[in-house]
Amino acid sequence: MTITTLPDARWLHAVAASAFLAASLPQAALNAQGLESPETVNRIVGSEVSQEEAKTTAEAGKVSSAIDRTRENIGTVRKTSKLDKVDIVFLTDAARSEGGPPPVIERKVKEHRDDIAELRKEIEANALLFNAIESRRVHAQDVLAVEFDNPGKIVIYAAAKPSK
Repeated sequence: MTITTLPDARWLHAVAASAFLAASLPQAALNAQGLESPETVNRIVGSEVSQEEAKTTAEAGKVSSAIDRTRENIGTVRKTSKLDKVDIVFLTDAARSEGGPPPVIERKVKEHRDDIAELRKEIEANALLFNAIESRRVHAQDVLAVEFDNPGKIVIYAAAKPSK
C-alpha cells in the first residue's frame, strides 16, 4: 500500500496560502460593505441608528435621570439582542475637547462612577450596541448614560462630537 503525500515544502506552502486566504476574507468583506453607508450600518446592527446633537443644558434633566437609573439599565443592556431604533445623542458641549460635562452632570457621573464603568463594559460586550456606537465613531468611555424610551428603542447619551 502506497500513500502519496506532497513534499514537505509544497504542503507547507499550501497550508500557508490557505491560512492567508481564510484570514483575509473577513476583512475583505468588511471593506466591501462600506461602513459609511447608513443602510449597511442598519443591516449590520439590525436596527435603525440615528443621531442628533444637543447641548447638555437642554438635556440635563433627561441625562441626570438616565444616570440615576444606570444600575437598572445595566441588566437591560446585558439582555438586549434586538432593537427597532438606536438613537445616539451627542452632547457636544460635554465632549472632552470642550472640557467635559458641566458640573451638574459631572457630579452625577462621579456619584455613579462604578455603575457607569460597568454600563460601558456591557455596551462593549453587546454586539448590537457596540456596532451602533462604533458606526457613529463614539467610544464607550464617552457614553454617560442610556435610556430605554419604550420597548425596542434606546437612547445613548454620549459626551462627544460627531465625526465629520
